[in-house]
Amino acid sequence: MAGLNETPSCERVQIALFGRRNAGKSSLLNALAGQDLAIVSETRGTTTDPVKKSMELLPLGPVTLIDTPGLDDEGALGALRVKKAREVLRKTDLALMVRDAAEPENEDDRAILREIRARGIPYLYVLNKADLHRPEAHENTEGKTKEDEGQLRGGADGKRFFVSCLTRQGIQELKDAMAGMLAAKDDRPLIRDLLSPGDVAVLVVPIDKAAPKGRLILPQQQTIRDILEAGAQALVTRDTELAGTLNALKQPPRMVVTDSQVFGKVDKIVPADVPLTSFSILMARYKGDLFGAVRGARAVKELKDGDPVLIAEGCTHHRQCGDIGTEKLPAWIRRFAGCEPAFSWVSGGEFPEDLGSYKLVVHCGGCMLNAREMQWRLGACRAAGVPATNYGTLIAYIHGILDRSVAIFEK
Repeated sequence: MAGLNETPSCERVQIALFGRRNAGKSSLLNALAGQDLAIVSETRGTTTDPVKKSMELLPLGPVTLIDTPGLDDEGALGALRVKKAREVLRKTDLALMVRDAAEPENEDDRAILREIRARGIPYLYVLNKADLHRPEAHENTEGKTKEDEGQLRGGADGKRFFVSCLTRQGIQELKDAMAGMLAAKDDRPLIRDLLSPGDVAVLVVPIDKAAPKGRLILPQQQTIRDILEAGAQALVTRDTELAGTLNALKQPPRMVVTDSQVFGKVDKIVPADVPLTSFSILMARYKGDLFGAVRGARAVKELKDGDPVLIAEGCTHHRQCGDIGTEKLPAWIRRFAGCEPAFSWVSGGEFPEDLGSYKLVVHCGGCMLNAREMQWRLGACRAAGVPATNYGTLIAYIHGILDRSVAIFEK
């Protein structure tokens, strides 16, 4: 049962280690975690896929450490490994740039730092193997631009960290700096800023064959927790008992939050003066761009026969009859737009780098993705000029209840 109370990976701070082969990234991950998690070897290129470790980094709290393949890997297979390492940047909240203290900076280091800075990712520069080398004797500034010089200083304050995974020199100082850089990370509200102490929020949770047996899905769990943080009360009911639940209350609830799949049914039951929204719309505000999703939903009416539409989910799960992403949404879009678009699907960590051919991207709520990756995906859509929305926002629009569903956020 302990696993049910663990912080989900998507809610942990993602700290990724980047650098060339044999820079000591795996050793550093082990030193930070205090466990032998990643394989350490003198053989270059030992790490072939990103390695993750969830842990508590005090005083910061729950984090995920990610070890990545070397950025200077070679050959066709090496290029794929480097691609996987760069993909980790999509979700990175803090980057550790790791370099062997004896090695001068090269273009691989500079390229990844330019990308880290372009994405606005906080980073620390770590000079490893300090027990063997004094890096001051090995600095090489040849060929560096003024911009590179600024980037290679090691972060906002220009400090570099000399560490030894063997003697543990500088490890605690590095951990303190990591916690300090992220201590002020946004504490984003999911629903609690919409509630006052003593308010009642009714949550509508259908229980059907698509619902996970014995548990609630993550957005439902998170919403309940955030309601409790507000000092309010969460009243959970199925759509089949919703009318009776509302009638049993002495006064109307502050708001109703529903699963998107029963949005139309719930809209007819909940009185017009009671605010109504969905878990998916809450997630759009929490991790994405709610009003961008509203604009994207309205683009569905412009679709024509054959227009490519991408439906993306942040997790992978077994598809069942009546699946929302592969069956219900396409059917609703066809009926509403009066045309036959060309649908394609991606799930989990997959997301196209080239979005230029799509006319619309419809994403799930992103509950299994961290906020930085969700923002990266939406940013990629904006850069390609492709409207993007999410499941709940689009479903509300198609059912003619979008204005009602976002009214509480506009206030």
